[in-house]
Amino acid sequence: MCGLAGFLAPVLPEGTNAILTRMADAIRARGPDDSGLWTDAPAGVALAHRRLSVVDLSPAGHQPMQSAGGRFVIVFNGEIYNHLELRQDLHQQGHTPAWRGHADTETLLAGFDAWGVRRTVERCIGMFAFAVWDRQARVLVLGRDRLGEKPLYYGWQGASFLFGSDLKALKAHPDFSAAIDRQALTLFMRHNAVPAPYSIYQGIHKLTPGCLLQVNPATRSTQLEQYWDLRAVARAGQDQPFAGTPDEAVNQLEALLGRAVGAQMMADVPLGAFLSGGVDSSTVVALMRAHSSHKVRSFSIGFDEPGYNEAPYAKAVAQHLGTEHTELTVTARQAMDVIPLLPGLYAEPFADSSQIPTFLVSQLARQQVTVALSGDGGDELFAGYNRYLLAQGLWGKLEHLPMGLRARLARGIVSLSPSTWNKLAHVLQPLLPRSLRQVNMGDKLHKGAAVMAAHTPAELYRLLVSHWSTPEQVVRGGHEPPTVLTDSAQQADVDDFVQRMMALDTLTYLPDDILAKVDRAAMGVSLESRVPLLDHRVVEFAWSLPLDYKLRGGVSKWPLRQVLYRHVPPALIERPKMGFGIPIDQWLRGPLRAWAEALLDPVRLHHDGFFEVAPIRQKWAEHLSGQRNWQYLLWDVLMFQAWLAEQ
Repeated sequence: MCGLAGFLAPVLPEGTNAILTRMADAIRARGPDDSGLWTDAPAGVALAHRRLSVVDLSPAGHQPMQSAGGRFVIVFNGEIYNHLELRQDLHQQGHTPAWRGHADTETLLAGFDAWGVRRTVERCIGMFAFAVWDRQARVLVLGRDRLGEKPLYYGWQGASFLFGSDLKALKAHPDFSAAIDRQALTLFMRHNAVPAPYSIYQGIHKLTPGCLLQVNPATRSTQLEQYWDLRAVARAGQDQPFAGTPDEAVNQLEALLGRAVGAQMMADVPLGAFLSGGVDSSTVVALMRAHSSHKVRSFSIGFDEPGYNEAPYAKAVAQHLGTEHTELTVTARQAMDVIPLLPGLYAEPFADSSQIPTFLVSQLARQQVTVALSGDGGDELFAGYNRYLLAQGLWGKLEHLPMGLRARLARGIVSLSPSTWNKLAHVLQPLLPRSLRQVNMGDKLHKGAAVMAAHTPAELYRLLVSHWSTPEQVVRGGHEPPTVLTDSAQQADVDDFVQRMMALDTLTYLPDDILAKVDRAAMGVSLESRVPLLDHRVVEFAWSLPLDYKLRGGVSKWPLRQVLYRHVPPALIERPKMGFGIPIDQWLRGPLRAWAEALLDPVRLHHDGFFEVAPIRQKWAEHLSGQRNWQYLLWDVLMFQAWLAEQ
């Protein structure tokens, strides 16, 4: 795992190496072990790299790296898990480069020489972002992995084209002058993250997952090309579904996951895994144990607050699997001490509050390992989110109810506070079927009340994943530009409502929120994170499974659970879905109140000029009174305000 940066310019400025060094130093945490620069003054190309040594720790892995023939020069971030197989393919086809080491970057360059950039990337199994200068064609090609595990930003600033793994690198260039994009801010207020291809700055973009971007500096033109398309994968899965039995599906899934986990355990440095005790992370750790002759290192954190502590579940799974387990119980003070670090870690506004425990468990793991595997992706692939069942059942009822009756039901639900609903739910839990036993039921009921005005399934889904449902009324001068959620042409053509939600989550929520959260938190402590469930072969197989294999008998993630239960007793896993969160709602009324009040001060909000003051102050007052829980909406504002203060 590394960090990359660079720029194109008609004429490289004086002090180009100093500029490159500043850009690279801005992302030093992504690669503390080594750095390198490369320039081609006649071509106007400047590349910088920071290296976190994971595979081939020798100088042979130094970047920027040139291909054997000298045509390609690359800066690369990520891992190509099948690069040794690619080397064999090259030899079998008569390509015999004189290998200098065993770094996957060198393999990638040899593939470019032999097959071209796109055909090589299509052969790769891995996570990556890269920038490669083609000295023959005189074009720059940017690339990003299929699911969006690794970030890549780019954009024209004046006469210069800037790119890098993090906005901090772009901002270190003297030509960077981008203004805050109010339209992107409006999207942020709905989604708690700025979705690709937008960034918080005007003219700066995120490269869409599964895409290559070719940049021609002579004509200042760019051409976007998609080499892998989740929408096509979803459609193909529906057109040619898996024809075997459920048990055969489980067998094949275990084989695919085993291969993915085994490949992602490739490292020349210590390696471990995050373990929450849930289905996804437990499956990854179980398969790691099955593919290793050594004890697996696992890491989890816990909280004292009831309803937020998964540590006992993780410990029980770790004991059963015999891992070398490290657990840290975090105090509220320790968690809150992370908050001042967040603007620097995320570089643009990001308001998924599980960013705090994610950083803490990354920090814990980094004390012992350099690489950690995670279980992200299981919910999107195997219908694990509660909202899938909620939306499916809710729409089936809502579509038959008049809007007036829906409004009265919604008013009835919100007449009781979330805490009151939680108390009632606690009393009723033993009487409810397992599928209806939810943590924080009150918040979910209030969320359900908010979506009762939906006219279509698509509108229902958008409201379910929204924080501020009308963010243009909160952001001054803001409106929402088109996104995957609002443009049906960008969505997967699948028949079932739940499958459409899963595809939308994989296209948006997964890369823009979940993977960004893990990448920034882990890279903030120089830890490489890997996500075996997002091996694209696993993704393609998951999309071939009929929905009733994933949601089977009211049980979500059924095939993944069956794989896990071959290694871990169901009793250790079966419990209401908790999520990886912290009690932000309580903290905002208590120890974080003064900090929040300063950021939400009406004079300050008015002076900064980005928000309408009245709706924010109303939400703040209602939250403090305990009448409503507006933690998600308020955290959006607070994270933007905290980020803005450091600009």
